[in-house]
Amino acid sequence: MELVSPGIGLIFWMTLSFGIVLFILAKFAWKPILKSLRDREETIDEALNAANKAREEMKELQFSNEALLKEAKEERDGILRDARKVKESIIEDSKTKANEEANRIVESAKESIQNEKMAAMTDLKNQLATLSIEIAEKILKEELSEDKKQKEYVQKLIDDVKFN
Repeated sequence: MELVSPGIGLIFWMTLSFGIVLFILAKFAWKPILKSLRDREETIDEALNAANKAREEMKELQFSNEALLKEAKEERDGILRDARKVKESIIEDSKTKANEEANRIVESAKESIQNEKMAAMTDLKNQLATLSIEIAEKILKEELSEDKKQKEYVQKLIDDVKFN
């Protein structure tokens, strides 16, 4: 029963041993233990601060990446828009040049056809005049084969000239 109701001597010796252990711990062990706890706490705080800083940098990088991505998309859209405009202007220029060339070719063909038509008409007129002269020569030779007919014809021409 001594444990349940301890004696005064036991309490004294236990208190004295506790005090000595407490003094030894306070003198030699608590300072290094508290220092290592403080160091560990500072290390944990630094790690938490570094993690928070890294998290903030990641957010900034994410925002920066999103901004760069948005800027790149806008630049790509602008380049595509400019390319479409250039393509359309090239197509328009090509169509205009093709139409002008086609009109020039058509005009040239019309002019060539007109020139050939005029040349054919002139040739036809020349042939007709040549034929007419040949026919007239043959008719005149036939009619003017006699001297009497020649004199009558010359007289008739002189009369015609006087009236005109």
